[in-house]
Amino acid sequence: MDNHALKNGSTAFLLIAFSLLLFKCGQREDPAKQEWINLFNGVDMKDWKPKIRHYALNDNYGNTFRVEDSVLKVSYDQYDSFRMRYGHIFYKDKFSHYLINVEYRFTGNQATGGEDWARRNSGVMVHGQSPESMLKDQDFPISIEVQLLGGLGEGERPTANLCTPGTNVVMHDSLMTDHCVNSTSKTYDGDQWVSVSILVLGDSLIAHIIDGDTVLQYSKPQVGGGVVSGYDSAFKVDGTPLTEGYISLQSESHPVEFRKVRLLNLKGCKDPKAKNYRSYYVAADNGSCKY
Repeated sequence: MDNHALKNGSTAFLLIAFSLLLFKCGQREDPAKQEWINLFNGVDMKDWKPKIRHYALNDNYGNTFRVEDSVLKVSYDQYDSFRMRYGHIFYKDKFSHYLINVEYRFTGNQATGGEDWARRNSGVMVHGQSPESMLKDQDFPISIEVQLLGGLGEGERPTANLCTPGTNVVMHDSLMTDHCVNSTSKTYDGDQWVSVSILVLGDSLIAHIIDGDTVLQYSKPQVGGGVVSGYDSAFKVDGTPLTEGYISLQSESHPVEFRKVRLLNLKGCKDPKAKNYRSYYVAADNGSCKY
């Protein structure tokens, strides 16, 4: 092959390669592809902030929250007595419309001094106030609690219930002011892993899901009611709609483990012309669109 042909061949190759590169760069991502975010990475707690009652934010008293064997554990082996030191560990970002999936299990024995109602009891808090806005002696964040319960070996004890520290919801077209409402889930005895999902759509709907079945749902979460103490009154204006907030996992005196905490954000770019458009988004954030 002479130099002229070699040169033309090389030029053609480069043009083809460049064209393929442009095609690849210009390709849209699959708008139906779900992009789950692993809030817990299985390695550390760098994206999480512990807040334990009577302690400052990020003071993880007694190494309550820890990562061992790729599991986020809530432990009390360094406590002399629990003494109502309720704790929560908050994810760094807040969300408004999403589906979150959590896998958890209860283990071992309750910490000395724990309340009887707190046996095999924990929770996933959604639409919560920021950890920075909690006062040092505040017991629970103003939030909606998806209560996680384990069976006690006798009788029924459903999980994925609703509890409302400093909040109310609307259920069956009526304002629900009871602190806790049971779901229709079955009882999970022993130390088995349980998968719970929570669908949160701003203040229009929150649904608790176990094994693909919706076991509880309600709407219009809002600030109100009691069962929270030690708070800054500036953050408890009753009647304020809860349209977004922080997610936290609870420490209530019984050891519990979380091996999966993942989230599908349902708010994002809704412009079909954008590269990052997703067909499953239900709320728009078109400021995030990429073209």
